[in-house]
Amino acid sequence: MELSVISDEQVEILLSDLLEQYGYDFTGYSRASLKRRISRLYGLDKALSFAEFRYRINNDHGYFKRFVEQITVNVTEMFRDPSFFKTLRDVVLPKLGTYPFIRIWLAGCSTGEEAYSISIILKELNLLHKSLIYATDLNPTVLEKAAQSMFAMSQMKQYSENYILSGGTKDFSSYYTANYSLAKFDDELKSKIIFSTHNLVSDHSFNEFQLILCRNVLIYFDRDLQHKVLSLFDESLEELGYLALGTKETINFSQITDRYKRLQTEKIWRKVEV
Repeated sequence: MELSVISDEQVEILLSDLLEQYGYDFTGYSRASLKRRISRLYGLDKALSFAEFRYRINNDHGYFKRFVEQITVNVTEMFRDPSFFKTLRDVVLPKLGTYPFIRIWLAGCSTGEEAYSISIILKELNLLHKSLIYATDLNPTVLEKAAQSMFAMSQMKQYSENYILSGGTKDFSSYYTANYSLAKFDDELKSKIIFSTHNLVSDHSFNEFQLILCRNVLIYFDRDLQHKVLSLFDESLEELGYLALGTKETINFSQITDRYKRLQTEKIWRKVEV
């Protein structure tokens, strides 16, 4: 079956609706990526017409949640890019361990795999008791899933391998209980994570952090929105704090670049003292 195609004009109509109806501002997102995802959903759900598709998004809250879930990007895994987590373990978190309290913001946390990965490393470094991870996402549906601290058992072999490559030395299965096809992670790991909705496009800074992670989110934003979000992170980060981005992302060419020094490995920058 030929994929139903949404026109550029129709994409703009839907983005305008989302902003007006729900306060969700997707206008700074990459149009090519959005159009591809909207067209896929339009074809998948076999909407009779664009008008019907638009009506459902605006009037059926359940369908609106499905729409947001489909057009936001939720690709993640535990200890993804193990060398990144090894740098967190060996370099960044031991430095932050000298602080009386560590506040971490994980922006665009999706279903929570990264938040639990950080929690595990903090526990192994004996820092979890004095840490708090704010894990935020635009999409409330993925946050509900994240708060359950349950992931597919079929993923555990891969996650265990990632964990070992990231410097983990314990038996990874000691962190969860097998429950049929799901792995339920220990409550202690979740006890220091606060899952909350936050819209990087429209919401403001809400705390001062020593570490901010936002990996593989900015690549879906246009240049102006990237700069806006980086300024938000800069406002939210204490001096000498760390900012971590995804492998294809950078703060180069942004207004904040002069205030940061990149670590030798990984896309992690430290904010310099003024």
